[in-house]
Amino acid sequence: MNEHIIATQAAMAVFFGTMGAVLGWKGVMLFLLVIVMFLDYISGTLAAKRTGTWSSTVAREGLFHKGGIILVTTCALLADAMFCIAIPVIPIAGGLDNPGLFLPLVLAWYIVTEIGSVLENAVKMGANVPKFFRDAIKHTQTTVDHLGEGNLHGGDSSKDAH
Repeated sequence: MNEHIIATQAAMAVFFGTMGAVLGWKGVMLFLLVIVMFLDYISGTLAAKRTGTWSSTVAREGLFHKGGIILVTTCALLADAMFCIAIPVIPIAGGLDNPGLFLPLVLAWYIVTEIGSVLENAVKMGANVPKFFRDAIKHTQTTVDHLGEGNLHGGDSSKDAH
């Protein structure tokens, strides 16, 4: 049994080490996303158990939702790779100013969204969540949206994001 645990830990270390080496700080963000997705699923399950509303159908839908997040994140990674290669050669319609920006924005958006969901689940579990923290998460979500829109449309999004 211990050999399986050690092998699993080694495989995870190799995977996340490789992701960190290849993606750098984006790999750290990817790791954060995995953690908050796990926390959201566990906290959602616990909140549903506490309120007596747990359903295997809803739990399955949550897993499908997480699978969708993984697909969108993978598409953002692939789009960044493609744009970083193509923009110097092919003029992109719409004036994408920052190739390589999709993945960090998508990761930030999903991380903040998942944190918001964990906070909602914590409230259902009976925890008090400070208003300033909830407000900061909502503000961050709006800021990430504005940053993405500003970079996609070539505008200075830093003025719009605050």
